[in-house]
Amino acid sequence: MPRLNRRQFSAAAAATVAAASIPKTSAQSPNEQLGVCVAGVNSRGGEHIRGFNKDPRTVIRAIVDIDEEVGRKRADQVAKMQGKAPTVFTDVRQALDMDGIDILTCATPNHWHALMGVWAMQAGKDVYVEKPVSHNIHEGRALVAAAKRYGRMFQTGTQSRSSSACQDAVKFIADGGIGDVNFARGLCYKRRKSIGSLGDYKIPDNVDFNLWSGPAAYTDPKLTRQRFHYDWHWQRHYGNGDLGNQGPHQTDIARWGLGLNRHPESVISYGGRLGYPAERKDEKYIDAGDTANTEVSIYDYGDKCIVFETRGLDVSESAGKEVEGMFGKGKGNKIGVIFYGTDGYVAQTRYDLCKVFDKDMKQVKEFKVSNVGDAHFANFIDACVSRDYDSLNADAMTGHLSAGVSHLGNISYYLGEKNRASVADVKQALASVKSLDDNAATLQRTVEHLEKSKVDLAETPLSLGPLLKFDNATERFTNNDDANAMLTRDYRTGFEVPAADKV
Repeated sequence: MPRLNRRQFSAAAAATVAAASIPKTSAQSPNEQLGVCVAGVNSRGGEHIRGFNKDPRTVIRAIVDIDEEVGRKRADQVAKMQGKAPTVFTDVRQALDMDGIDILTCATPNHWHALMGVWAMQAGKDVYVEKPVSHNIHEGRALVAAAKRYGRMFQTGTQSRSSSACQDAVKFIADGGIGDVNFARGLCYKRRKSIGSLGDYKIPDNVDFNLWSGPAAYTDPKLTRQRFHYDWHWQRHYGNGDLGNQGPHQTDIARWGLGLNRHPESVISYGGRLGYPAERKDEKYIDAGDTANTEVSIYDYGDKCIVFETRGLDVSESAGKEVEGMFGKGKGNKIGVIFYGTDGYVAQTRYDLCKVFDKDMKQVKEFKVSNVGDAHFANFIDACVSRDYDSLNADAMTGHLSAGVSHLGNISYYLGEKNRASVADVKQALASVKSLDDNAATLQRTVEHLEKSKVDLAETPLSLGPLLKFDNATERFTNNDDANAMLTRDYRTGFEVPAADKV
């Protein structure tokens, strides 16, 4: 077990740390740079390195990665970029004890996001965490509480919040540009191939699997996926599927444009992990992935509604009139958000591009920008310098609510995973579900998409989750105890994400 240093999870230490006692920033003058520690540098962390290196107000002083080889390679890269190599750690707790660290950025697998954020804020650091900021609802609330208690700046990695194209589009909607808007559809039509069979695969050299597992229960490292460093996304023990991977970008924009600063009142999901080799009648094949590759989630907010559609199979057809009209026909991923107004539509089709259409689907306006990622890092650094939490474009609560959309949708799906239903039965069940969408039409497009991907829905039917009612005040389900159990997880000793009142 990795050592626990004097800061981590010591109730006595935490009780003596007050926000007022934490220095506002260690930068003593406009010319002194803020020290950055980048945790998780194999993939998205490379963009963190680029972004913080580009801003002259920050210097990368530490890198954390549980793969020592990856960490060393990134350190060599940083040395060439800024003239001095950062210190490399495998354990983030050691990095947080290092002098000269003001900021922790986290681009690790999802199951580590919240714990690193809490530890860093307890240690007096400002924090930037990739989406989703949490693996479950419990963790998101802990981050919100920690940011408040310790007076730290917290930015969520949903870059569209700093995109002037999206900002202008949201203002255009708020100003009545397309009339009354109460419904938004999020799309993740993104081809994802099977990750293969669960099997006895070698853990990469230099990886500390115990430390990599962290807050998640330690599993047999021999039974894992072929591609270790990315395909954890499709294993619910560590990731949240594409509803929780791509989804937080689009559901965040959907909430923003609809003015929703709360959780939904109810959710229901249907779909499945369909069309992959796991559906073959091969007793030796066990799919290494266990998240949905096809998932539709309906979120009722009372007076407003969001529907999110995940498609991981072929995305070239069965998109529907609105999607094809705004995102284009034929092959290619279709990722974004459509706002439905009484006088037209607004579609976010890229992070840097939003389009306005009239009721006849004719484009009449667009909002465009460049360098979205740079703007988001700059917004965070601005707040670290000014200590103005309200200036953050994507604070902890923003991240919590947008990740929460994914978590709630996945809970309904997971609970209904074994509830296989015919298309007719799903259609009948959705007929009584409150929604501002045409539930039957969305189901039909989903079915057509699966059939064109050669999925036999008679042999492998859709899974239908329960309709779950959610209380915003308590962040608990009111009609399903099994769902409430999934709002958190069992944590390993030494890697517990504390409750909000105990951070």
